[in-house]
Amino acid sequence: MTPATSLFTPVETDLRLLADNLKQLVGNRHPILFAAAEHLFGAGGKRIRPAIVLLISRATMLEQDITQRHRRLAEITEMIHTASLVHDDVVDESDVRRGVPTVHSLFGNRIAILAGDFLFAQSSWYLANLDNLEVVKLLSEVIMDLATGEIQQGLNRFDAGISIETYIEKSYYKTASLIANSSKAAGLLSEVSRETVEHLYSYGRHFGIAFQIVDDILDFTSTTDTLGKPVGSDLKSGNLTAPVLFALAQKPSLEVLIEREFAQEGDLEQALALIQDSQGIQQARELAAHHAKLAIEHLAVLPFSESHQALINIAEYTLSRLY
Repeated sequence: MTPATSLFTPVETDLRLLADNLKQLVGNRHPILFAAAEHLFGAGGKRIRPAIVLLISRATMLEQDITQRHRRLAEITEMIHTASLVHDDVVDESDVRRGVPTVHSLFGNRIAILAGDFLFAQSSWYLANLDNLEVVKLLSEVIMDLATGEIQQGLNRFDAGISIETYIEKSYYKTASLIANSSKAAGLLSEVSRETVEHLYSYGRHFGIAFQIVDDILDFTSTTDTLGKPVGSDLKSGNLTAPVLFALAQKPSLEVLIEREFAQEGDLEQALALIQDSQGIQQARELAAHHAKLAIEHLAVLPFSESHQALINIAEYTLSRLY
């Protein structure tokens, strides 16, 4: 097992069931969509989002087994996440994700957009069938947030003037909202107290922000093989993340390269060298560690259990990916 999946031991069986169910949920009425779904759900991925939903479900249902609604919530969470990836890859013109070809590179943009729409629609239908209005509202908000984050990212391309606060807000919309709201939804389905539900939301929020910052750091410190996409691809596309924003404060010449969108030969390489030569990556690490620590603190409301410990370990593992 990989280090990531070994963290999921308390819900290992649940996740295997989830993988089988995801393909069935898409159904085979539409051969191309079914082929796209098979490709997507077979692409591996860390399944961190449904694992968190299942771990919270188990950590809040210690006296009894988790319900079918908890399982369905985990499936819906992964469907929403996957739908957003399909659309993101079209927008970003990415040919590879997790080391395998993207849906649009295999089936074309039209099918990819329809496949993403179909998954969003399917997840909304299964969501409505949970018959819990508050959970429906939470996950519907996530779908709006994903679009808001993508629009914000598009509008802020190559804008060297954006603040860390704006970056964190966009990271919430694009990554943390799904984890935060599905964590809260799991607590609601377990019928825990209102106070506990809010702590679960905060765990997901801070974990999601830490997770995104770490991903953004890896864009500068990892290898193309590990990332499954070219190193520095976020920067090249004008998506300015935490390491860049921190570096900008120390390296004013970086702004010139960004503002002219790396138009001249060697601009991107020069920008990458300036970021490596700054404290940007280290400051981004500290910001990720801060959010991971806050996430863990919000778990204190839960009684101790194997699942509770796994939720702590996942937050710590997120940071360990940097070393």
